[in-house]
Amino acid sequence: MQEQYDYIVVGGGSAGCVLANRLSEDGRFSVCLIEAGPADKNMWIHIPIGYGKTMFNKDLNWGFETEADPHMNQRQFYWPRGKTLGGCSSINGLIFIRGQKQDYDQWASLGNQGWSWEDCLPYFRKLENNDLPTSETRGKDGPLSATSIPANHELVDAFIESAQMEGIPRVNDFNSGDQFGVGYYQLTTKNGLRQSTAVAYLRPAQQRQNLTIKTEHLVHRVLLENNRAVGIELSHKGNAKHTIRAKKEVILSAGAIQSPQLLLLSGIGPAEELMKMGIPVQKNLKGVAENLQDHLQLRLIYEVAKPITNNDQLRNLWGKSKIGLQWLLTRSGPLAIGINQGGAFCYALPGEAKTPDVQFHFGTLSADQAGGQVHPFSGCTISVCQLRPESRGYMRLKSTDPAQSMAIHPNYLSTDLDRRTAIASVRLARRIASTGPLGELLIREHRPGLDQQSDEEVLEFCRNYGATIFHPSGTAKMGSAHDEMAVVDDRLRVHGLEGLRVVDASIMPTLVSGNTNVPVVMIAEKAATMILEDQKKHLSPSPEYSAVA
Repeated sequence: MQEQYDYIVVGGGSAGCVLANRLSEDGRFSVCLIEAGPADKNMWIHIPIGYGKTMFNKDLNWGFETEADPHMNQRQFYWPRGKTLGGCSSINGLIFIRGQKQDYDQWASLGNQGWSWEDCLPYFRKLENNDLPTSETRGKDGPLSATSIPANHELVDAFIESAQMEGIPRVNDFNSGDQFGVGYYQLTTKNGLRQSTAVAYLRPAQQRQNLTIKTEHLVHRVLLENNRAVGIELSHKGNAKHTIRAKKEVILSAGAIQSPQLLLLSGIGPAEELMKMGIPVQKNLKGVAENLQDHLQLRLIYEVAKPITNNDQLRNLWGKSKIGLQWLLTRSGPLAIGINQGGAFCYALPGEAKTPDVQFHFGTLSADQAGGQVHPFSGCTISVCQLRPESRGYMRLKSTDPAQSMAIHPNYLSTDLDRRTAIASVRLARRIASTGPLGELLIREHRPGLDQQSDEEVLEFCRNYGATIFHPSGTAKMGSAHDEMAVVDDRLRVHGLEGLRVVDASIMPTLVSGNTNVPVVMIAEKAATMILEDQKKHLSPSPEYSAVA
């Protein structure tokens, strides 16, 4: 008998684990969750600081590389993406950020009904177990912990005080809807362990009789019949392909790279691009794999006058043993926190931005690249990124093999605003670094170096050393049928097709102002509610889209 389920969820990441839990919750529907990677058993996944290890582990990470970027001196960029249960929530930097109120109000203003801040706020509250005082904007009873950092750090305190001296107010909560300020981040940790969506959502649900979890299964395409998704074609560890049928819906939650890749491999996308690859056109949707957005981080590295950094603890065997033993015995210390403890949302171009336009991550560690070997000196990192870049990239198929990467074109710093914001953000970082108590603790700017002062020199630093901060989004954007670049409607149904949705960061019309993990969890919580509502009302089909195959 043909294997079949009510709902098939493709991708067991930040969104997929949420969907698997919520769709199987009341026992009425059978759900199959498909993940290309293994179960999340690797020790380094669960140690909060362990993303320095998982970032380059190809067993847990797709490890994509972009094409050469003409706006960044032809550099290629390493883009880690989770390849295990929990997806990127199993390998990310742990920071619990929702974004700015205006991000979601902008989505709604683009014709996406039900996606304003007020519409999304109940789902943000639903998902979180927040340890800050009760408020109208924060939740206490959700699966995902928002944990305050348990102890202050001298360097982070100095960063916060120096930022205040530059006119940035001190805040205790970045997640109220107004982010402007400086302070400590909350993290997705619980009792000194990482809390991915696999831990928070999937683990409590995995024994349900109506939930099937398939790891190390690669989906090749969505099966379509008469403009309806009826199942998927997949393979297990490279073995022969087989099919699974979906009685109600197929939901793509494979992330901003692979959800659009699967749409293309299924014949859904720009007709011209599909025909170039010899893929029969099922639905001509111009926006698939377009509208790529990402946050570009610029990392300023400083030498510190006192041996109080993670560099000092991680440089030798004794230091590593000491903090390792502390974590094993008490689930506390540097391994339980992660690297970026403090941060800020503020203005690089205050005369032009209506809401904070840059985000700072202050790290008590330094290395030549994120996740790399720490420097031989006491060091810290001030990372800054533009929150709402104008630059837009795109992706193209290089192969019809789903195991092969897309050709990823980020197009960083391709607009004048983005270049001016980058220069201004470096200058702001330098002012903070040279002010007050932080200025007293920092003894030398290791990178870019104070000899780099002119706008041209600072921009060249940005082009030579800028890197992803791991937030690709927007490649199957949500929008109305009147927007020819929209891929899904405001209920996340693929335009012009029945029984097929996309639920992950690729549906974001515009990039949110901050780290993307928590917004993706919110999207999945909201999507699960909509899917069950539509099932109840028998409203699964999307309104017919104007484009024709």
